[in-house]
Amino acid sequence: MLNYNPKSDELTLPPVNIQLLTERLKVLAEPKRLLLFDLIMQGVQCNCELGASLHMSPNLISHHLSMLRQVGLVNVERDAFDGRWVYYSINTQALEELNAVFGAFFDPARIQPRRLTCGPHGEFIRLDNIT
Repeated sequence: MLNYNPKSDELTLPPVNIQLLTERLKVLAEPKRLLLFDLIMQGVQCNCELGASLHMSPNLISHHLSMLRQVGLVNVERDAFDGRWVYYSINTQALEELNAVFGAFFDPARIQPRRLTCGPHGEFIRLDNIT
C-alpha cells in the first residue's frame, strides 16, 4: 500500500509492515479468536479450559488456536509427561511487535496537511468548505 507524498512528488510506503499487520488483524477480527486470545492473555491455558470458558467444542477451539498460531501470536507446548495435554501462551515478542506496528500505523502524528492537486480548482480547494 503506497501513500502519495506531495512534497517530494513520489509515493512512499507506510512506516510499518502492512502484510504482518493485516494478517494478525484479520485473525484477531474473528470474535471467538479475540476471546481466546483474551483468555490466554490472562495466563497459560489448556484447550479444555478454553473450551469450557467459551462453551466451544474441542475441534472448534483447535481451529481457532491454529489460526492464532499460524500468525505467531500464540505459543503451544505439550505436557512433558503426558503429550495429550497441550498448553497455550501468548508469544510476547509477537504481541510487542503488534503493539509497535499498530501504534506506528495509527499514530495521529502521521496525519499531514495536504493540498489537493486535482478537481475543478486543484490546489485552491478549501477543505473547510466541503459539507
